Amino acid sequence: MPALFLLLARLNKNLIVITRPQSQAEPLALRLIALGRDVCVFPLLDIRPLSDPTQLKACLNSLSDYAIVAFVSPNAVDAAFAFLPKWPQGVAAAVVGEGSRQALAKHGVTDQNATVLSPIDTQRTDSETLLEVLDLPALAGKKVLIIRAETGRELLADRLREAGVTVDQVAAYSRGSPSLDEGRRQELSQLLEVDSDWVITSSEALRNLKEDVEQVAGTAGWKQIQRATLIVPHVRIAQTAKNMGFERVILTASGDEALIAAIQSRS
Repeated sequence: MPALFLLLARLNKNLIVITRPQSQAEPLALRLIALGRDVCVFPLLDIRPLSDPTQLKACLNSLSDYAIVAFVSPNAVDAAFAFLPKWPQGVAAAVVGEGSRQALAKHGVTDQNATVLSPIDTQRTDSETLLEVLDLPALAGKKVLIIRAETGRELLADRLREAGVTVDQVAAYSRGSPSLDEGRRQELSQLLEVDSDWVITSSEALRNLKEDVEQVAGTAGWKQIQRATLIVPHVRIAQTAKNMGFERVILTASGDEALIAAIQSRS
C-alpha cells in the first residue's frame, strides 16, 4: 500500500502516520480506515530477506532438537514460516509480544495445538518479561533456538545461557532504513506540515525518523516534529522518545487492539 491520504492530510487535524514496515503497517492501516480515520503509511524500517538462508533452513529442519523456539518479532515468525511447512509436535514456541503471537496464529500455531509462551504483563512485553514466564531450572541442559534479525539485543540469550541452557541463534531477516529518495523526501515534507499522531513501534524506527527529518528539513524540522504526539507500545520506546525530546508520548499495551484503542481515544 502506498502512502495514503496525503492530500486529505492538509485538511485533517489528526492524521495517523503508521511507521511500521510496509507489510505490517497495512493491516493496521486498513482497520483504522474502516473506523473512519485518515491514515498515512510511512515505513521507517525495511524488512529484507536474507541473501543466504542456508543456516536458517538448517535450523528449521532441526526444530525437534529444541525445547523452545523463541521468535523476537512478527517478522521473525513470517520469515521462518516461509521455509517451515508445519510446526513440530512437542516443541514450545515463545514470543515477546502480542503481534508475534498473532503472527504465529496466522500460520496455524495457537494455544489449541501447541504450547505458546508469552509475557503475562501486556503493558511490557520484551525479553525481560518473557524470561519471567520461562521455567529456567527445567530448561537447564536443554536447547533453545532464538529466531531473530541479523542484529538485536543479546539479553534473552545471555540470561538463558547463565541458567545452563544451550542457546542457538539464527537470523531470519535483516532490517534497514528505507531509502530517502525524492518521493519519500516530498512525502516527509508534507507530513511535517500536518498535525499528526505517529505510531512508533521500534526505537530504531524513531532514530531513523530523526535522521530522515534532519536530512529533509534540518534542525528546524526536527524541532517541529518533536511537537507531534507519538503512540508507542513499549516503555523502552517511550523512554527513547523522551530522551530524544518528545513530550507528547502515549504508552499502550502490546498489540494492535491497544494501539487502536489509544488512537480512538484521541478522536
